[in-house]
Amino acid sequence: MEYFTNENSRHSPGSLIPDPYLFGGGLHELKDGNFLNIHCDFNKHPKMNLDRRINVLIYLNHNWQNQYGGALELWDKDMKNCVQKIQPIFNRMVIFNTTNFSFHGNPDKIKLADKSKSRKSIALYYYSNGRPDNEVSDKDHTTLWENRPNTSDTKKNIVYKKIFWKVYYKSKH
Repeated sequence: MEYFTNENSRHSPGSLIPDPYLFGGGLHELKDGNFLNIHCDFNKHPKMNLDRRINVLIYLNHNWQNQYGGALELWDKDMKNCVQKIQPIFNRMVIFNTTNFSFHGNPDKIKLADKSKSRKSIALYYYSNGRPDNEVSDKDHTTLWENRPNTSDTKKNIVYKKIFWKVYYKSKH
């Protein structure tokens, strides 16, 4: 992949490295009424100081229906348009680059009549030592939250906690 072997880059990305700590990764679960605002992810691993490069999401939802919501939205870098919505159906894998402008999330509340159901996924993140020049940021950053056009999405606070390898996202009212 030329993307990872650009010899002209002053920040040679090298090989991809999986996160042995599963920082922010692992099993994610969203229950009825939960959501995840549009954001781009933190760009440096807090322990390994490596550049976050790739997100891999694997969905675990048998018989998921579109009316439940929970679609992953991928937005353009200017946050003007949702360029793709991906339903979280069983055994679907989504792989995308992690940059300062790879905005994504599932910002609409999940609607489940059966409260024993939930939206589940496995999130895996991959890192490199450096990144291509066109992705170099002036500074390290945590997760960057963004509003969709004509909304105040980020006013809806998100509280999450990690219990072992499971992350729960909840809306805070």
